[in-house]
Amino acid sequence: MSERVNVKKKQSVPVAEAKAQAALPALGPKGMLRWAWTQLTSMRTALFLLLLLAVAAVPGSLFPQRPANPAVVTQYIKDHPDYGKLLDSLQLYDVYSSAWFSAIYLLLFISLIGCVVPRAIAHYKAMRSQPPRTPQRLSRLPEYGTLVIPAGAAVPASDAINGAAGLLRKRGYRVEVRDADGALPSLGAERGFMKEVGNLVFHTSLIGVLVSVAAGGLFGYSGQRILVEGDTFVNTLVGYDQFNPGTNFQSSQLQPYSLQLNKFNITFDRESRGKFGQPIDFAATVTTKENPDAPPKQELLKVNDPVSLGGTSIYLTGNGYAPVVTIRDGAGNVAMQGPVVAKLQGQNYYSSVVIKVPDAKPDQLGFVGFFLPTAFVNDKNVSFSADPELFNPQLTLNSYYGDLGLNTGAPQNVFELDVKNLTPLNARNLAAGGITLAPGSTYTLPDGKGTISFDGVKRYIGVDIHHNPGQAYALVFALLAVAGLILSLYVNRRRVWVRTGTASAGRTMVEYGLLARGEDHRLAGEAAALRKLFTTEWQLPEDTAGSQRTPSRTSDNVAGSVDNAEGSLTTPAGPTGPEKDQ
Repeated sequence: MSERVNVKKKQSVPVAEAKAQAALPALGPKGMLRWAWTQLTSMRTALFLLLLLAVAAVPGSLFPQRPANPAVVTQYIKDHPDYGKLLDSLQLYDVYSSAWFSAIYLLLFISLIGCVVPRAIAHYKAMRSQPPRTPQRLSRLPEYGTLVIPAGAAVPASDAINGAAGLLRKRGYRVEVRDADGALPSLGAERGFMKEVGNLVFHTSLIGVLVSVAAGGLFGYSGQRILVEGDTFVNTLVGYDQFNPGTNFQSSQLQPYSLQLNKFNITFDRESRGKFGQPIDFAATVTTKENPDAPPKQELLKVNDPVSLGGTSIYLTGNGYAPVVTIRDGAGNVAMQGPVVAKLQGQNYYSSVVIKVPDAKPDQLGFVGFFLPTAFVNDKNVSFSADPELFNPQLTLNSYYGDLGLNTGAPQNVFELDVKNLTPLNARNLAAGGITLAPGSTYTLPDGKGTISFDGVKRYIGVDIHHNPGQAYALVFALLAVAGLILSLYVNRRRVWVRTGTASAGRTMVEYGLLARGEDHRLAGEAAALRKLFTTEWQLPEDTAGSQRTPSRTSDNVAGSVDNAEGSLTTPAGPTGPEKDQ
């Protein structure tokens, strides 16, 4: 026993030394790049990157985005000094153009291309190649059956094969007849190439969607503008109240069209009790011109019904009232005149009003207050709006004078007035009281600072203007992706083989088998349909059509011969199964 142990030890020592001395081949830079490319272009990596892209987009909905509203981002950082700047350094306020989001986007783009191109080349070669050779033992296929053509039918083996080929071609199969004049003629047929075509279309369409979205982000732009009745918007940079350009935007992309708001109408609910007074319809009548020399065109702008003009889509997004005022300074000169946009704050179009008059002399003037379309006063002497219509319009203001800070060049919100460095003139807590104006009335400011007149009320609308050159392409590619997905789900890749031979007493024996690539629960139905077609083609009665047997996919029977009540067809020895499904 000890001798055997020693022998084993002696044998193991050289083996261990050989393993220790064996040098594994180095991967090398080229090998490493090839391995990295293989990993990147795998379908698993593409799906992971697609999921990662969706997760990376989540912060864009959690934190304010600088391209949408820079002022909100600035205020957010001020309100959260402990982590606001950290988030800014991680580019979480500019997610969709950040370096890490762009890297994921680019890697996904490369991965999809690396997946699709080799598969497309391989599928093209498969479509041009002939169906696989006829297996020696068709009985091993998932669907298998036999037919017997009687001697009196006068259907030789070659005619039977040609007839079967014609039937399969009518059902969309690509057919190849083999050894038509030999002892055992057969055919191979294949169909379902559209399944892989649909798969390739789906993935190619995903690439198209990515490219379209990227083109929209690079060359598109969006902006907002408030239009009071009678105002005209011209599509230039200075014409926007707020403008968000794409990364590669050029001002030459702006088409010089114009849009004038003629009239804005609102229909309010006057019948329902629970929704009485709520707006139910908005309609803006506008005049558009494609260019300065084009004839004017009357159009109707409604919610969810944009106007297309100059390659842009103009959407109706907001509305309100704009009181028309005239302000004269202490010298009696008109310092400001025109409509002032009132910002909606509450129900029944209760709106806040801010008026800045930097041209007033000798001191600049400022007004803060609210506008009520239908003014009422409750028992606590508080004014409120009882209806959104202009039944009893009222303008209530506090006035200030001093330096408005507009000459410093720092941007200001037009809907806010900083009164810290201003001196109040009118307010409810002062002896002069507040300013309450009805249409057509004028109020004289204290200390000879001037007057303010309430001349009337106009309506205004807010419009969003979007230009996305990749939007139409994204829609087309999205529809193609859906179509490709449907093809890949509902089309099945199938192969059929039919072989004939001569049995006893001059009868012709036919055996056929079907094979599907992947799971195909309708393969048995296809086999039954083919059997019925063959029976009809050769005019075989059902009771003499032979037998049909459907072995399981894991069947291990070796069918050297097929026997039935009418005769037998013996096949020569050969491979034990069909060709590998490619």
